[in-house]
Amino acid sequence: MSRGKEQEYIVIRGMGSVSGLGGTPEEVQASYSSGKKAFTTLPHLGSQVPVAPLSPAAEELLSSLLQENPVYGSLDRSVHLAILASRQALAQAGWQSEPSCAIGINIGSSRGATGLFEQFHAHFLENSSQRLPPGVSPSTTLGNVASWVAHDLQATGPLISHSVTCSTALQAFANGVAWLKAGMAKRFLVGGTEAPLTPFTIAQMKSIGIYSKFAADDSPCRPLNQESNTFVLGEGAAVFALERMTLPEMAAVGLSEIVVVEAVGLGYERSPSKTGISPEGAHFQLAMREALAQAALMPADVGAIVLHAPGTKAGDAAEMQAIQQIFSDVSPAFYSNKAQIGHTLGASGALSAEMAISALLGKNLTQYPSASRRTDLSSNFMPSSIMVNAAGFGGNAACALFRLLRTA
Repeated sequence: MSRGKEQEYIVIRGMGSVSGLGGTPEEVQASYSSGKKAFTTLPHLGSQVPVAPLSPAAEELLSSLLQENPVYGSLDRSVHLAILASRQALAQAGWQSEPSCAIGINIGSSRGATGLFEQFHAHFLENSSQRLPPGVSPSTTLGNVASWVAHDLQATGPLISHSVTCSTALQAFANGVAWLKAGMAKRFLVGGTEAPLTPFTIAQMKSIGIYSKFAADDSPCRPLNQESNTFVLGEGAAVFALERMTLPEMAAVGLSEIVVVEAVGLGYERSPSKTGISPEGAHFQLAMREALAQAALMPADVGAIVLHAPGTKAGDAAEMQAIQQIFSDVSPAFYSNKAQIGHTLGASGALSAEMAISALLGKNLTQYPSASRRTDLSSNFMPSSIMVNAAGFGGNAACALFRLLRTA
């Protein structure tokens, strides 16, 4: 966007995450470099189910958070994860030194306060004649994600919590970018959080017939595997600090190399069922085409794609068909973190964005070998533009485009 003669960019000033990959940028990068998998086993209804919980170090950070303020103990785990990731993003952006600057927040979740809701509902069924505690309603609403992050950071800008199933985090990017480009804010925190490792949520995923039957120590989540469904639930959160900046403003704070948000495309298709998807991935195609059009880029300009590919036969195949339609004459590299941390639902797009940004910054990542059609990949492969896909129940999809900008 332009204001006067100076072009403005939507810059990623900072990011933070907690997941099975780790609780600090250093631990996350080490997990990516080593290919470490986060899967373990959770007993569920008489069977052992593979899941991807927080890393032990990230779990320690969460425990420390709960000790800081007794009120935080009454919040859902999804809120805790969002707070931890947001603190990292804010610190990396260096915004704490400017408290007078309003910061908008849009952090979504597919399921919201899953753990608390299940606990309160179970208590209600057992004690239906008793009055519920007054904190039940405010602590289980989706809106408490952004509001408690604002409380923790002492932010004063607009607050948005939303759910668009597994496209949630990328649609948070779309909202943040729209506010910034409209001039309604200068800084925004965007991202997604999910804590779905609960009995009822696992049962829901198993009822669809997509849950992996492989053991936790046997690579249970296998994106693009067409022999069987290998969906595995994971938990985590990732948050990004977006700022509207000109090149002189970047230079003034010493930013010689920075990742910018080029575009966020959205797509929708009339789903054949509540969980269905068209074989050609029409919603993926729409989202990718829209992102390319917004950024005025051609498919050949995109060096890599972070796949949505959660390990479901139909969904993975549809995404690859959509990519084939868009990128028929070129061969982007492919990345995926699902084989390491499973599918984190509403947080998955944010964690994929973190992976994309790491790739743009030259961090040591491994391309997804069974997906990529490139023959020239190497350990030092560095794309200059990268696309991130996400899709969710109901026929919605989102696609974010990121680019490495060198200002000097």
